[in-house]
Amino acid sequence: MALKQISSNKCFGGLQKVFEHDSVELNCKMKFAVYLPPKAETEKCPALYWLSGLTCTEQNFISKSGYHQAASEHGLVVIAPDTSPRGCNIKGEDESWDFGTGAGFYVDATEDLWKTNYRMYSYVTEELPQLINASFPVDPQRMSVFGHSMGGHGALICALKNPGKYKSVSAFAPICNPVLCPWGKKAFSGYLGTDQSKWKAYDATYLVKSYPGSQLDILIDQGKDDQFLLDGQLLPDNFIAACTEKKIPVVFRLQESLTY
Repeated sequence: MALKQISSNKCFGGLQKVFEHDSVELNCKMKFAVYLPPKAETEKCPALYWLSGLTCTEQNFISKSGYHQAASEHGLVVIAPDTSPRGCNIKGEDESWDFGTGAGFYVDATEDLWKTNYRMYSYVTEELPQLINASFPVDPQRMSVFGHSMGGHGALICALKNPGKYKSVSAFAPICNPVLCPWGKKAFSGYLGTDQSKWKAYDATYLVKSYPGSQLDILIDQGKDDQFLLDGQLLPDNFIAACTEKKIPVVFRLQESLTY
């Protein structure tokens, strides 16, 4: 699977790169960013996957978050994929900001219009890690995932659907219970159809209820004044309650006067 390098920039002793490749799962060209710390020059490093939120591309995290210094110091290879397929010429793909382009929701679509391209779950859990493992100095046994908002939802479901695959999962202002929130209802009905029983396979609050219990470190960080929290889009309390019921440890940090 050929990689085309789009850019490469020195950063805190390492290299921030962006690549393009032809995705088998998504049937289109996809870009992803990868940061290689100085340590990667001499040994294999842990791989940390970042999943971005609605409307984002692979650029948002690498240009806005300021993560590079920490990744350099701790010797982490950080991978940031795009949030959806691009340019698939699907009817309705670009009509709204919270569905279609930039809003793949990290599911494998089953509806006819979307199922050929919108397979972000398989892309971020299978195709992309296989590509990263084959192309960069990473240790496949030390892999973790984190994300924001829609990407926080993505990070949680990736970890919960694959016990033992990820060492930890962290989520910033994640959509925790998409089956019950407006964003989730819109996306899931479009990608997965009207049978709501199928939606639960991509809902962290439902997934944690049947999680088999292998060790997993979960961290959720949430701003108290986040408007999307107040609007009922995120619903972290539902997820925390489900974790408590299953006796699965989760660290929940509610930050004063912060939004994400």
